[in-house]
Amino acid sequence: MGVARELGLEPEMRPVSPRAFFEFFAPWGPIDPRDNPRNPESPLRGPWPDIVFASGRATVPYLRAIKRFSGGTTFTVFLQDPRVGAGAADLIWVPEHDRLRGENVLVTLTSPHHMRPAVLAAARQNPDPRLSHLPEPRIGMVLGGPSGAHRFEASDIEALCAIAREILASGQGLMVTPSRRTPAEAINALRSAVAESGSAAKAFIWDGEGDNPYAQILAQASALIVTADSVNMVGEAASTGAPVFIYEPTGGAEKMSGFLEKLVRAGALRILPKQRSPDWSRQRWTYAPVDATGVIARELVKRYRAFRGM
Repeated sequence: MGVARELGLEPEMRPVSPRAFFEFFAPWGPIDPRDNPRNPESPLRGPWPDIVFASGRATVPYLRAIKRFSGGTTFTVFLQDPRVGAGAADLIWVPEHDRLRGENVLVTLTSPHHMRPAVLAAARQNPDPRLSHLPEPRIGMVLGGPSGAHRFEASDIEALCAIAREILASGQGLMVTPSRRTPAEAINALRSAVAESGSAAKAFIWDGEGDNPYAQILAQASALIVTADSVNMVGEAASTGAPVFIYEPTGGAEKMSGFLEKLVRAGALRILPKQRSPDWSRQRWTYAPVDATGVIARELVKRYRAFRGM
């Protein structure tokens, strides 16, 4: 959606939900027969689009089907590795840590997303009242959760609580947004740490009620703390131009470590030491925002024009 909107498009969403048998064989198998475009309820019903975006292995058979049923007239774009090679689409985007390469494969360090400069600018111009009373400068804390490579153990939760206490003790505002993967015990521990610090008025921890002020936090933060379990979260933070501190939960993976190291070299982020936090009142630096979305959109325009003979 971020790439499409960067192009000035508002695409029609066509979710696919193949039955278990056909989902099991994706991305190699056929589409679910009930989704044949002759079925008026099919997500593939016409007219055929000029451009179709897809992501997720279950969508690969559908992308191939659109190409076939449209007589090759639809320009197909797949975001992420389709697992069936570079022939899956006219243009494929993959992150640098994936192995797929080819003439039609575009590679960037970070992932595309919808946290565009215009989105962040709008958030700054229309501040969320849940955050606007917090003292400045404000530090955002973006929390993920357990993943295939990382665990959130008790020591990690305590480390995050210690960071929150240090930020509040420095007199700065704290904005925390958890994700759906964030353990409840981590959120509860952070709430207790903030309450016990005597600085609860300086902090906001999203409770899941109402809209997630994620964009507002990215837009308003003078610095960001992001847990290292999500490439997407790290990439979105690095697109803001604000200093990014990375907290690495227990565990890790070679791909993630390599990704983080490249962003360190790009000047976007620093890895938090396990034993000692930085002086939050002084840790500031600048860098050019790391933004893959615009790069992908510009390459798509070039490829699409060549496809159409424009």
